[in-house]
Amino acid sequence: MTVVPITYEEMRKGCWDRDARLADMDTNWTEKSLCFPSSFVRFCGQRFMAAQDKELSDLCVKAYNDWMVEEWCGPSNGRLLPLIIIQLWDVEAAAAEVYRNAARGVHAVCFSEIPPYLGLPSIHTDYWEPLFRACSETKMTVQMHIGSSSKMPSTSADAPAAVGSTLTFGNAMSSMTDWLFSGWLAKYPELKLSYSEGQIGWVPYIVERADKVWEENRAWGGFGDKVPEPPSTYYYRQIYSCFFDDVYGLENIEKVGVANACFETDYPHSDSTWPDTLDVATKLFNNLPADVVYSLVRGNAIEMLSLDPD
Repeated sequence: MTVVPITYEEMRKGCWDRDARLADMDTNWTEKSLCFPSSFVRFCGQRFMAAQDKELSDLCVKAYNDWMVEEWCGPSNGRLLPLIIIQLWDVEAAAAEVYRNAARGVHAVCFSEIPPYLGLPSIHTDYWEPLFRACSETKMTVQMHIGSSSKMPSTSADAPAAVGSTLTFGNAMSSMTDWLFSGWLAKYPELKLSYSEGQIGWVPYIVERADKVWEENRAWGGFGDKVPEPPSTYYYRQIYSCFFDDVYGLENIEKVGVANACFETDYPHSDSTWPDTLDVATKLFNNLPADVVYSLVRGNAIEMLSLDPD
């Protein structure tokens, strides 16, 4: 792999052509796929937030979602699952967009894992309440991909790219900690979150640590009565973490949560296991019971995205 510009003619057609994508999914033993935004729109649609003309930005968000639902996913016979973006700069408009798309069967919306990195209010404010309420009421899972804050973790400006690549889970870990102490998961027990491409091996420690802090530091922890139960309660009830290659995480899958992890192929990103995902999965899951494998590769995704299991 090299990081150089290429033309559409040089690119694998499944990256941008729906029918070619479905054919590549067949090759990869993939029945359904949740479709994240491209690097142009950015991972939570933050591209449109940067424009000065917010009326135009609003139209762009709606046009993208209409294309996603009606043109990209619509003709796929349910195999391509739509993931919408929202008007991050206007929470009321964002909530309305959630309701608009939920009415046509959408169950996933992009969000930033750390909104303040985008100059937006944190989830510890009341600003996002209309959006989170809308997602809870419509069973719209909040999807947070690494990089959806437009800032990736590293240690210094001159650190080699390998440092940042190793630490890609960092924002997901920080974001999950934010959510566990925010109070939103207690207030809206039907609200579901999902972290993509962050792997899962780090999850048991951060959940254990959050419980310890909740127990010992509540007098000065700053979360007050918003988090009435140990944070692990909300993690195991409402949060999913996704992985494509995490041996350590699978060795500790009971602590990660058999019902809280989803196996991802990451196609058509360069990290993808395509077209060898079946072989990768076979090796990763070789020592796991069949019911656990089912949960990881199918069952949890059905639950997370409120799909019909049939």
